[in-house]
Amino acid sequence: MYRPILRPRVLDLFCCAGGAARGYQLAGFHVTGVDIARQPNYCGDAFVQADAIEYAAAHAHQFDFVHASPPCQDACTLSNGTNKGLRDYPKLIAPTRDVLATSGVPHVIENVPGAKMRRDLRLCGEMFGLAVIRHRYFEVHGLAIPQPAHRPHRGRVAGMRHGQWFEGPYFAVYGYGGGKGTVAQWQTAMGIDWTDVRRELAEAIPPAYTDHIGRAVAAQLVAPAVAA
Repeated sequence: MYRPILRPRVLDLFCCAGGAARGYQLAGFHVTGVDIARQPNYCGDAFVQADAIEYAAAHAHQFDFVHASPPCQDACTLSNGTNKGLRDYPKLIAPTRDVLATSGVPHVIENVPGAKMRRDLRLCGEMFGLAVIRHRYFEVHGLAIPQPAHRPHRGRVAGMRHGQWFEGPYFAVYGYGGGKGTVAQWQTAMGIDWTDVRRELAEAIPPAYTDHIGRAVAAQLVAPAVAA
């Protein structure tokens, strides 16, 4: 017998300040975030400071769905280009996948282009009318998430390139160099209003992405209960 789901529970691993969490909240979930670092600006419903993989091994089965965003520095453009070889970043996608597969709970793993993972779902800010491009890939397990059409980009990313300023409808939400948008512009572009810390904004994904995922997940979690 399936239990009725009034407010399904999401485990938000490697949560940072909660870009993913806010989207799941908008989709109707109760969200528990886990991060190894203290996150005073986390916007979810509950926060646990712990090693995300260890916590998932012990508790993932207690949740209806799991979202995991392992650190992506080893796969990002700077790490593989300008900063290649300067640091040995941890590679956490594979161990995260192994732990969540063992849990048997439906889940997604999110990361940047270049990450070693399946690309079951690709999301872009233009799909949701945002002022960021911010492509992200999702490896989806146990449920189906619809793929929105990838709309053509409307122009350039605004900012300084090789001494020349370019106008454009998008902002590059990363880094601290000159020519980037203001904090307020970053917040508006991402749809994030609860933190004004550049690092936290740069590490986040737009809540619109997980709102889309969460609504699809919620519909599939509720359907068996209704059928029963």
